[in-house]
Amino acid sequence: MSTFNLPDLGEGLQEAEVVAWHVGEGDHVVVDQPLVSVETEKAVVEIPSPQSGHIARLLARPGDRVKVGGALLSFEQGPHADSGAVVGELATPKPKPGPKPAVSGSPAAAVPGAVRAAPAVRARAKDLGVELAAVRPSGPDGTITLADLESAAAVKPTARGATPLRGARRTMAENMARAWREVAHATVYDEVDIDGWFERRDVTSRLIRAIVAACAAEPSLNASFDAAAASLKSNAAINLGIAIDSPDGLFVPVLHDVARAQPADWRRQIDAIKKGVGERSLPPDKLRGATITLSNFGTIAGQHAALIVMPPQVAILGAGRIVERPARSERGLAMHRMLPLSLTFDHRAVTGGQAARFLRAAMDDLARPT
Repeated sequence: MSTFNLPDLGEGLQEAEVVAWHVGEGDHVVVDQPLVSVETEKAVVEIPSPQSGHIARLLARPGDRVKVGGALLSFEQGPHADSGAVVGELATPKPKPGPKPAVSGSPAAAVPGAVRAAPAVRARAKDLGVELAAVRPSGPDGTITLADLESAAAVKPTARGATPLRGARRTMAENMARAWREVAHATVYDEVDIDGWFERRDVTSRLIRAIVAACAAEPSLNASFDAAAASLKSNAAINLGIAIDSPDGLFVPVLHDVARAQPADWRRQIDAIKKGVGERSLPPDKLRGATITLSNFGTIAGQHAALIVMPPQVAILGAGRIVERPARSERGLAMHRMLPLSLTFDHRAVTGGQAARFLRAAMDDLARPT
């Protein structure tokens, strides 16, 4: 048999979750026929067959997370493996290989039912409380690797009635937990009077413009922080992540180099990425490279929020629900429309003064009538 492994999906992706198989064991497939759908961090991708032949075994189940290079399935080999024989054709049964003799220093004796794993893997399994017999091996001759063990340990048994997190929701949970552990979060709040807007504006486009103005006034918030090297890199381009809510979880597509585009371009891109999120068809490059993020959560509810900064970014601006409040004007006291803002930043890389200046510049831009 020959093994087909999960190919490199590009954009630095390290693993994918099996969503659904389009073939079964014993099926005959041809080159480029869809074999399986897998879910990466944010998108569902179909993987085609690299060859024609018969499927011998499926080596991963729906819900399994497979590392790049990990085994997906095996093809039959031999003179009749790719004969294209129809159902009902007689075939000579293949003799089953006998057990291999144990080799000194091998992970485990190659006897039927034996679990093959190196001593270090066994020790780690004991630390994690994982039963090796329940781990799906991907190493040579059915050996359980450390990666197999770590993947199995990550899938904890769920309580009765609970639903395990899958796909984008699981990725979101892992990313948020990592960000919470790593980042020193701090948040400043304020609100801006937008009653002077001449007409009902595209609020998201106005927020994007305000972020561009704020980054020009205080570039330190459009930066990338490397905690390991304790270094801060300024970003010349503003690649703006736009937080989008969906039934499948939180998605943050990226508008690249927004300072060089026009509001009409922003709106077209936003409409396109919303469609892509709904269809789960966004390419990986549309979900990577953000240097700062916008969350317009006020379209649903809420006025202020302590948001989560996703490293290596150092800031995220949140816009809350627009409310009317009493405000003084040239005509005296009147009800004005107010836009609440929340700026969360990584206090390891950004000072309170820098954050306040950024927020002030964003507010000044939003206060403009046009």
